[in-house]
Amino acid sequence: MEQEIDSFIRFLATERGLSDNYQLSTRRSLTEFAAWSAKARQITAARGVTQPLISDYLSSRKNGGLSASSIKLIVVALKIFFRFLSGKGELERDPTETLTLPRIERYLPETLNELEVERLIESIDTKCPLGLRDRAMVELLYASGLRISELAAARLENFDFDERILRVTGKGNKMRLVPVGRKACEALGSYVSIERPKLVKRRSGSEIFLSNRGTKLSTVRIWQIVKACARRSGLETNIYPHLLRHSFATHLLSNGADLRIIQEMLGHADISTTQVYTHVDQQRLKAVHRKFHPRA
Repeated sequence: MEQEIDSFIRFLATERGLSDNYQLSTRRSLTEFAAWSAKARQITAARGVTQPLISDYLSSRKNGGLSASSIKLIVVALKIFFRFLSGKGELERDPTETLTLPRIERYLPETLNELEVERLIESIDTKCPLGLRDRAMVELLYASGLRISELAAARLENFDFDERILRVTGKGNKMRLVPVGRKACEALGSYVSIERPKLVKRRSGSEIFLSNRGTKLSTVRIWQIVKACARRSGLETNIYPHLLRHSFATHLLSNGADLRIIQEMLGHADISTTQVYTHVDQQRLKAVHRKFHPRA
């Protein structure tokens, strides 16, 4: 089964163009299943796998304390793997054909309100070393709803200062254009003209955000920077980069933006992923109603 998994991962990389993280996650799910099949059932090839065997494996993972959301990821990995093998004619029948995804409780995303975002951004001292960079990063995360990986990969040649548009490569190597607000553009302009030239070294690339060594910032480092900014702001909320993405979408919706436009800006493939923000907005409306209506 290991060779079959290798072939499938190559397909994800070359034909589907899926991210390294997705490939690693899928490979881990499949290799763990293959190891369990070999040890517990002496099944070492995909053609020996049956639907009851998969169900037994998932039950063992559930009994081991694995969450429903993690099991769902395993089921998805198994489904696309065996569908791939069936499509190549290597299996007579797909053993995951009747396998259903586990139902998981859907949590509403956390968000900051507009005043909290303002407080977070204004607390960043641009006169401190790398303050212009950190301010520009947080401004851009909130202004355009970028994922942390998209921020790390943002390049100078993909940003149009005149049109205030950033070309972003998101999940599945899909490209999209996202607008950048006036304040974020001003923060980026200050950083790029004043601070970034001091960070550039011989080995520097064209990534917008650089470390003090002149290299591309890692997603881990960006996370640490945002957390440090949050601590200095004095806000008690647990603030992290993706929270700014949630806040971006929620504030757009609450101010009247169309859900399809928000979907496009976030780079969601499916509108159902974006629809979670309608529930957040409903919660806000209910809270306002309870607070202000005389008979609420």
